[in-house]
Amino acid sequence: MNRNRYQGFPHSKPDDGELRATLTSLQYEVTQNDATERAFENAYHAEKREGIYVDIVSGEPLFSSAHKFDSGTGWPSFYRPLVRENIVEKKDYKLFLPRTEVRSRHGDSHLGHVFRDGPPPSGLRYCINSAALRFVPRDSMEQAGYGEYVEGLEIP
Repeated sequence: MNRNRYQGFPHSKPDDGELRATLTSLQYEVTQNDATERAFENAYHAEKREGIYVDIVSGEPLFSSAHKFDSGTGWPSFYRPLVRENIVEKKDYKLFLPRTEVRSRHGDSHLGHVFRDGPPPSGLRYCINSAALRFVPRDSMEQAGYGEYVEGLEIP
């Protein structure tokens, strides 16, 4: 995988050939075809370590362990993004009721959905597919190019 994609800016979306070569089939289906992984059978729903979650496609920082909570849904859930500008919300009419889809700005990856049933202070629940994320543990963040996000990672 292109290491530079994960360090600094600009974060960008690789071409389809590189995506198919570097992502697993599940990661590709989730990020490129708006699929959903199985609840409770994914990498990060029970992740407890301090760190950040970045887009598996572009490397752009998306969520922090400091804002993660156990929603009981089987997917990683966050009450706010780490970098708001890296999140794009779109109306999703694929089910009976409209939902709000969450995508990454630079990678245009399908991440999951945001709902208005989360905890304070935001009342939001960003329900995110682990397959769309790469977890960067606190002790690796500086080396991986995410040092600016280390401060404030303490879990409340």
